[in-house]
Amino acid sequence: MVPPNRKLTPGETRILICDELSPAALGVFGERGLEPVVRTGLDEDALVEAVRDVHALVVRSATKLTRRVIEAAPELRVIGRAGVGVDNVDTSAATERGVVVMNTPTGNTTTTGELAIALLVSVARHVVTGDRRVRAGTWSKKGLLGAELTGKRLGVIGLGRIGRVVAERAMGLKMEVVGHDPYLSATGAGSPVNGVELLELDELLATSDFVTLHVPLLDSTRNLLSEDRIARMKPGARLVNAARGGLVDEAALARALDEGRLAGAALDVLAEEPPSADHPLVGRDDVILTPHMGASSHEAQHRVAVDIAKQIADFLLEGVAHNSVNAPAVDSDTLRRIAPYVILAEKVGAFLAQRTKGPVRKLEVTVGGELAGTDPDYLALSVLVGVLNQSELGVNRVNAPLIAKDRGVRVLTNRDGDAHSYASLLKVRASTQGGEESHLVSGTVFGRAPRFVRVDDLHLDLAPEGCILITRHSDRPGVMGRIGTLLGDAGVNIRRVELGTPEKEGADHAAGFLSLDAEPPAEVLDAIARVDGIEEARLVRL
Repeated sequence: MVPPNRKLTPGETRILICDELSPAALGVFGERGLEPVVRTGLDEDALVEAVRDVHALVVRSATKLTRRVIEAAPELRVIGRAGVGVDNVDTSAATERGVVVMNTPTGNTTTTGELAIALLVSVARHVVTGDRRVRAGTWSKKGLLGAELTGKRLGVIGLGRIGRVVAERAMGLKMEVVGHDPYLSATGAGSPVNGVELLELDELLATSDFVTLHVPLLDSTRNLLSEDRIARMKPGARLVNAARGGLVDEAALARALDEGRLAGAALDVLAEEPPSADHPLVGRDDVILTPHMGASSHEAQHRVAVDIAKQIADFLLEGVAHNSVNAPAVDSDTLRRIAPYVILAEKVGAFLAQRTKGPVRKLEVTVGGELAGTDPDYLALSVLVGVLNQSELGVNRVNAPLIAKDRGVRVLTNRDGDAHSYASLLKVRASTQGGEESHLVSGTVFGRAPRFVRVDDLHLDLAPEGCILITRHSDRPGVMGRIGTLLGDAGVNIRRVELGTPEKEGADHAAGFLSLDAEPPAEVLDAIARVDGIEEARLVRL
C-alpha cells in the first residue's frame, strides 16, 4: 500500500472511470502520463470488486458510490464528480476515510442556466403540450393561452453561479427579477447581480409570477418548497426546478395544480429518478418533465470532463485539491507560498503530541508577521493533522476535523501582527484536558526550511526532522557528558545540540534537545533516563 499522504508517480496511479465521459478526459490524463481504466454500468457488487486497488474514481450521475463501495477501496484517495451535485456519492463515508470528494462547479453553469430559461419559456407558453397535440394529429390551440414574460416578476431562489446566469438572462427578457439566498441574507451581503433585489423567501414566493430553484440538496433545503410554502405562492404562479430533486414536495405541488392555485410547473429533476408510472406529476398537461438533462450539452460535457481530469491529475501527482467539497479550499498560488509553513505546522503538531504526556484536548494556533495576512485555518488544520497522526492512522486534512470532534479536541486560531523580529511566525500551544499540562512551540521558515525557534521557555534554533532526544536535567557538569557517552557507545551520533535554561528566575534545571542521526535502542533510552540528574528523557520522531 502506498502511504496515504505521499504524492504518486504516474506509473503507480490507478484510476477507474465509472460513467460515460467525453474522450477529452482521456486526452488530459494521457498528457500527464496517466492511463485510466473505463468500466461503465457497474452495479454495487461489481463496484466493490473493481475498486479494491484504485486511487481515484471518476463518476457522473449514474454511478452510486455508497459507503459499502468506498469502504471496499483501501487505496482510494479521491473521488471526482464530473458535474456539480455529489448526491450520488456518500460524502460522509468518504470524509471518514480521508477521501477527497471534488466536483466541477463551473462546467455546467451556462448549460443548466439556459435549460432553466428554456423551461421557463416553455411552461409560460404551453410549448410542450402544443407539440404533443400536433404529433397526435390535433391542430388546436384551445386551452393553450399562455403568459408573456416581459414585465413579469421572476423569483430566483439561490444566487450562486447558475442562479446568476438565470437572473441575467431573465433581465434580458425584460423580466423583473428578485432573489433569495440564505447565505447572502445571513451575512447581510448585497445582491451579487445588479438590478436584482434580495427578498425574504416568503415575500419572494408571495409576489413572484415565476419561481425558479437553484440551490443544492442539503438537509436544510430538502423540501424547501414544502406544502406550506407552496400554499404561500402567488395564485397562478409557475414553478421551475432545474436544480435538484427533493427540493420540492412533489405531492403538494400536484395538489396545488389540481386546485388551480398554480398555473404550471417545469421540472428537470425529481426526488426519485426515473419516476414511477403513478407519480402525481407524470402525464399532466400543466407539467413539463425532462430527464435531468441540465448538463446535457456538448460544450458542458466537454468542459466537465476536461476539468475533472485536470483536477484528479493535479491531486494525485501534486497533492493540490481543486474544488473539493469536503476539504478546505486553498488556491494553488497560496498553497505554494505557504507550503513550507504547512510542513512546519504538521511538524509542530507531531512534536507537541509526542511532547505532551496526556492527550491533547486544545490547540491554540497563532500566525504572526507576514503570515498574519493568510487565513490561519489551513495551517491550524495542518497542526491538527500532525497531532492526530501520532495516534491514529490515515489522518489527513479531510477527516481530521471529524476525528478531532470525536476526540473532543478544540482548535482556536488567532492573528498577531508582531512576529518578534521574524518575518513570519507560527505559534502553537497544546493543552490537555483542563490545562493540567501545556506546551508551546514557535516556529518559522528560513529560506524554505522549517525551524523551531522556541519550545516552552527556551529560545533555540532547531530543525524539526529525524529523532530528537528531549531532556530535562539538573543544570550541573557531567550530565550531558554521560548522555553523550551512552549514545556514542551505542553508535548513535549527535548531529546537533540545543541547550538552555528556562527563563524562570532561579531555575536549577536545564532543557536539552539533541538531534540524532539514528534512533537509539530502547535499553539506551532507559539507561539515559537512569542517569543521575536526569529528570526526564523523551524521544520525539519527526
